[in-house]
Amino acid sequence: MYSNEHQLYLKNKKRNKNIILFFRIFIVLFFLIVWEVLAKTEIINPFLTSSPSKVITTIIDLYKQNNLFKHIWTTFYETIASFSIASIIGLIVASILWSNNTISKILDPYLTVLNSLPKVSLGPLIIIWIGANTNSIIFMTLLITVFTAIINIYSAFINTDKQKIILLKTFGANKIQIFTKLVLRGNTKNLVNTLKINISLSLIGVIMGELLVSKKGLGYLITYGSQVFNLNLVITSIFMLGIMSYLLYFCIDLLEKKLNK
Repeated sequence: MYSNEHQLYLKNKKRNKNIILFFRIFIVLFFLIVWEVLAKTEIINPFLTSSPSKVITTIIDLYKQNNLFKHIWTTFYETIASFSIASIIGLIVASILWSNNTISKILDPYLTVLNSLPKVSLGPLIIIWIGANTNSIIFMTLLITVFTAIINIYSAFINTDKQKIILLKTFGANKIQIFTKLVLRGNTKNLVNTLKINISLSLIGVIMGELLVSKKGLGYLITYGSQVFNLNLVITSIFMLGIMSYLLYFCIDLLEKKLNK
């Protein structure tokens, strides 16, 4: 049986959660309503800005043409593939750098330089090397995400509490035990934050790649829509990208809550 104070705390916590949820939904609905009204009254040019009703109509048209899920799936697959590979490589390389101080000192300046390079400018070269296909999009996205993942994860690992490491060493713990029991587990929050950054960068990288080479995907719809001056298609594609971005972020947020429990 909970005490009155604890029950009050739980009640306030639930109330605060409901308030946050309400305002999140309210802001989206308010924006959509204002956008629709401004477009209908032609305060803003509906040809240039589209409107929520036209976005829905465009989505229905894409569905009837059997193009909707094909384009969504292409972008989703490329994003998840790039995100997964970059996260795994980032974790492995960061672990190696943490375990070997000499290697980390050798590679540190190279990681900084590679991370700062404008990856999009390499797009034409990547297309020539790999071809105008899905592989080139994934590779370009990896170039954008993997170095950020390595640097962020490694930075979290080396900032682990030194006193705790010394304490484990006094109990006879070896390097693997220190890494698995302290460094890895102690940086769960930092790892999840890196995943949140990486999923956003992966989606950005995929869209950049699709704008250059793809014949399907939401990035391709944006390019095609702008070429034929179908701005409804462009806005609809951006709208669907926003929804996809939120859902991917939501999945990682659920993972974070599970890990926290």
